[in-house]
Order: sequence, then C-alpha cells, then structure tokens
Amino acid sequence: MSAERKSGTAVPDYVSPCNQIRAIREIRGSVCPLIESDRVMSNPTVLPAADVQRVSAVLSRYRDGVNAALHEVLDRADLGHASFMRYHLGWEDATGATIAASGGKMLRPALCLLCCEAVGGEPRQAMPAAAALELVHNFTLIHDDIEDASDTRHGRDTVWRIAGVPQAINAGDGMFVLAQRTLLRMADAGVSPERVLMASQTLNDACVALCEGQYRDIGFETRDRVTQAEYEAMIDGKSGALLGASMAIGAIAGGADAATVDAFGECGRMLGRAFQIQDDVLGIWGEGAVTGKPVADDIRSRKRSFPIAWAFEKLRGDAARTLGEIYGSDAITETDVDTVVAILNEAGAPEVAMQNATQWATAGIAALSPLRLDDDCRSDIAALAAFFVHRSA
Repeated sequence: MSAERKSGTAVPDYVSPCNQIRAIREIRGSVCPLIESDRVMSNPTVLPAADVQRVSAVLSRYRDGVNAALHEVLDRADLGHASFMRYHLGWEDATGATIAASGGKMLRPALCLLCCEAVGGEPRQAMPAAAALELVHNFTLIHDDIEDASDTRHGRDTVWRIAGVPQAINAGDGMFVLAQRTLLRMADAGVSPERVLMASQTLNDACVALCEGQYRDIGFETRDRVTQAEYEAMIDGKSGALLGASMAIGAIAGGADAATVDAFGECGRMLGRAFQIQDDVLGIWGEGAVTGKPVADDIRSRKRSFPIAWAFEKLRGDAARTLGEIYGSDAITETDVDTVVAILNEAGAPEVAMQNATQWATAGIAALSPLRLDDDCRSDIAALAAFFVHRSA
C-alpha cells in the first residue's frame, strides 16, 4: 500500500525505542507486555524521531525523475493493456481520461537512488532501476488486490474491479515484464554490463522471495496457528526482499563493493520487517480515510498479521479461546471484528507491534554503521527508517 517540502537545517531529536514505547504506554494507560523473542535484534543505535519535512524532501527530490522514467515506459499507444497500468498508478480514470495523479510514495525508488548517492554514484545511473522497482512493486499490488479480493486501493476501485480478473492479471504480468526491460537501461546510463547483470539477478532473486512470501501469507489465512518465526519468514519475502533489493541495487549502480552491497541489502530487509509490522498495524487500526482501506479489513480477511500472530502465540485463557473461535468460524461478523480489536487492545498488541517495528528499523540503521557513507545520505536513510515505523498510510 506525502507533502513535499524542503527539509530545514535543524538536527532532528533522537529518542530511544524504550522511551517511545513508554510514552505510548502512558498515553494508552496500559501496560505493554515485554517481547519474549530473541529474534528481535538489539544494538546501541537509536532510531531518530519522526522528521516529516526531511522525509518529504527526500521523496520529492527523486519523484519527478522517477515519474518521467515511468511515463517513458508506459505511455505507449501500441500497448492497450498499459491503460490499466496507468489507471492503477492514478494517472487515468476508468474511462482512460488523464487525471491529476496523487501517485504512491515511491519509497523503493527513493531508497535505490539514495543508496546510489550514498556510495558516491550519480542518481541517473540508478534511475532505470528505480523505475523498474516501482513497476515490480505495483505489479505485486495489482495481483495482491486480486488475491485478497480487495475492492479499493487508495480510495479508488482496484484494477480487477474495473477490468475483471483476467485483464488485471494480464496488466500485472505486463508490468512485471516491462520492469525487467526497464532495468536493462542501466547500461544506457553508463553502468557496466557486469553490474547490470548483478542488478538483474538481485531483482529477480527478490521477486522469487516475494512470491514465496505471498504464498506463505495466503496459506496462513487457513491455518489455526502461525508462530512469530513463521510470520517473520513470510514478511522477509513479502516486504523485506524488495526493499533489500532496492537498496542493494542502488549501491550496485553507484559502484559499491560486494560487502557494501550486502550491508545495504541487509538494511533493506530489516527495514522491510519494520515496514510490514506497521502495515499490519494500519490494517487493523488505520483510519480508512487515510489508508484507503476499510478499518480492520485484515481481520475480516483472516490475515495472520503481526498483532494476530503475536496474540495467538502469547494469549491464554478466555481471550485466547475467543480469538480462536472467531478465526475458526465460517464467517467473521462485524461484532467479531470489534471483539478481536478489543482483545488486541487489552493485550497491548499495538504497543508490542510498535516496539518490534522500532527495533527492526533500528537494526536496519545499524547494518550500515561500519560503512563510510555520505553523512547527509546516512541521515536521510535514518529518517526514512523512522518514517516506516511512524507512517499513517
């Protein structure tokens, strides 16, 4: 599933993850259960406070270039099915008329271009890859909407709702192939054939992992229990793989050595965990007017998202029995949805999710600690990491 203002010169405040969670506890007036998992990495790095202006400046810095590259790929009269791709991206309405597009956040292209700059490269070297990553991401969203039977995305009818499932599948497939072709244009931007091949392998490995993650996610919907370890393996594919590839490919385009590329890939995978956990929070507690999805829709879909997987693993007694009965029933009613939300709130699931997302984002920043990077780019990456945890859409 942003205002674009220039960042000020003030240095953002830094707060510890523990203090963030403590503040949430005080606001909610509840006690947050401790995380009892050694899978959450700890390190001395701290996550910066949310800096909306800096994040907006980073995203806007690259947006025009990425949009231009995408239009070059998709504004083709000879590709009729590209009209559905343009509709999905918010460029056209259902009749094919051009509209004022709000567009997505373009986080993956921004990370790719930012990492290229961080290692001393020029953004133009990574621009074809950035466009390819955005195409791959949106290919997955078109198919995801079909697989989840989602009627809306960003407050608009999904592609399958306006064109039917067959045409939506075809549009997603076409977008995936165009992404592959677009990536190869890195050679035209001065990237060596060896590095283009490395970037292509990285992207395709991520796509395989992404499909595996989606396979697990769909399979979890009919499972009685999903452990936190299984959940983390799923999101490493569903979200971490493409974010890791975005950062690694940017470093590849910028001429980084193998160890640096691996560090950026690891950072992206950790940020992917943080991103998906917050996505799961929004899937239950997000405001529909902001997310473009019905409130608590993940519960109706029986998603084994982080709060649900955590609750099944940690809860005992009446709460656990009620949760199991609802998720094992033939149909989940609106009363059931309210009951599940109340159980999660009482157990402190939102706070636990925040703590996990914060620690994974912090781990992602720590993965870059040994590297010699441009200071501004390092701070920009940290700001995006914090945004992943605090975003509302």
